[in-house]
Amino acid sequence: MTESKRQHSSTEKKKKKFRSDGTPIWARRYIDGPGVWVSCVKGKERQAVAECYDLFDSVASELWPIDTQVENVDSDSEDEDEDLPIETQIANEVNALKKPKQEPRFVNCQTNTTCVVFISCRPPVDPIQLVVKLVKDVQATGVVRSRCIHRLVPVSAQCGANLPEIQGLCRKVLDPFFSQHPGRKFSYKIELRVRNHSVISRPEFIQHIAQCVPEGHSVELTNPELFILVEVFKSVCGMSIVQDYYDLQKFNMSEIANSKNGGDIKTERRAFGA
Repeated sequence: MTESKRQHSSTEKKKKKFRSDGTPIWARRYIDGPGVWVSCVKGKERQAVAECYDLFDSVASELWPIDTQVENVDSDSEDEDEDLPIETQIANEVNALKKPKQEPRFVNCQTNTTCVVFISCRPPVDPIQLVVKLVKDVQATGVVRSRCIHRLVPVSAQCGANLPEIQGLCRKVLDPFFSQHPGRKFSYKIELRVRNHSVISRPEFIQHIAQCVPEGHSVELTNPELFILVEVFKSVCGMSIVQDYYDLQKFNMSEIANSKNGGDIKTERRAFGA
């Protein structure tokens, strides 16, 4: 390739910053898939991630227990290998090392923003069930097993923060839910949080999402049956449908414990690590 062609190709790559529909192209999305947005104490993001791992793993092991049969089979095979020739034992160990490792259920995604953490969830974990279980435990006991975590917002799926992709996200999240309740009409409210994003305005987001809700369902801003949670962070948009959002203090664990304990913040922090 000649020097002029190389320069032309390089220039074309630099110019191509938008898709054919006019939406911007990002080289890589570091935040993707279902997961939980976590607001935390400023400067304590690393501690919040560690606390999320502990809390989430604890709840996930209860809701989605890991199959221990494979582990038992592996331990039994190790006992049997002791009676085999050394060459066979070595070969078995090499084969065991080649087996794919089990991927972690929860992975921290870099946000590079203070007070904001995102933990992605792998199947079979459902971020909505995970968060609801956590906050209801706090509501029942008044104990927050965390020093840094404030609010949890589950998202069932995510996409680029542009209108064409958000339309597809609505189909992915809204349609399955409403199809499970044929003939039933819900009142709903769109709970939108926008951070570090200025391309699309709040009214545009809300109007576009409302147009994707099937006909017959009504908007209710005071006491809705459903809440469509929408989290927009930089170039990413996440969405989920939840119930009892206001009753559960918008999934703010500190507020739930504060209400349970009559304003005694120390009480809710005291049992951390229990």
